[in-house]
Amino acid sequence: MKATETSGEDRRRLKARQTRTALAAAALDLILERGLNAVTVEAVAHRADVTRRTFSRHFGGKEDAALDFTRDDGAAINAALRARPACEPPLVAYRRAVRDWLADTRAPGWHQLPRVRSLLALVDDEPTLFAAFERIRADAQEESVRIIAERLGTDPAEDPGPGVVVGAAAGVLTAALRQWWRGGPESAERLPDLVEQSFDVLLGEVALAAPHAP
Repeated sequence: MKATETSGEDRRRLKARQTRTALAAAALDLILERGLNAVTVEAVAHRADVTRRTFSRHFGGKEDAALDFTRDDGAAINAALRARPACEPPLVAYRRAVRDWLADTRAPGWHQLPRVRSLLALVDDEPTLFAAFERIRADAQEESVRIIAERLGTDPAEDPGPGVVVGAAAGVLTAALRQWWRGGPESAERLPDLVEQSFDVLLGEVALAAPHAP
């Protein structure tokens, strides 16, 4: 009986995950086909062959649905961050966690999905899409702060260190991503290099500023 109940729960979770994936894909497709303002939640639900009510159980809006793939990758980066050796300084650990995420061929990140760059290019022009993107980023960063705080054995409410590290590192990643999605076709395969170059810029600026600190 217990095994049957567990199997039933697993099936429900799989079904929910499949529905969420279908809704996210439908939102992404429709927004790229018609433009953000021409797409309704009802249209997304219809494309995914579910009800409006089902959509609302998974997402707060069409923007949140279309950008759901970025939420998964925030979780992937945080999982990689948890797995980094405890001896690594926090900024090094975050940088290498991002490198691990980019290099993971078992579960390719959203940067490898077709047409993602086209959707992300809209983030700069559509305020509601930008707001959804920033909310997803903020949620992932809050978890990163908790992970760094645990590594340091400190309280992020009292110690600004974890938040500063994550804010700087996540800012570097965002800058690299924006350069990537604003670039031409030749930049499509350059994201790992852009990320490494961007972290090098940050570390170079820190090194230059150090001698001038009061």
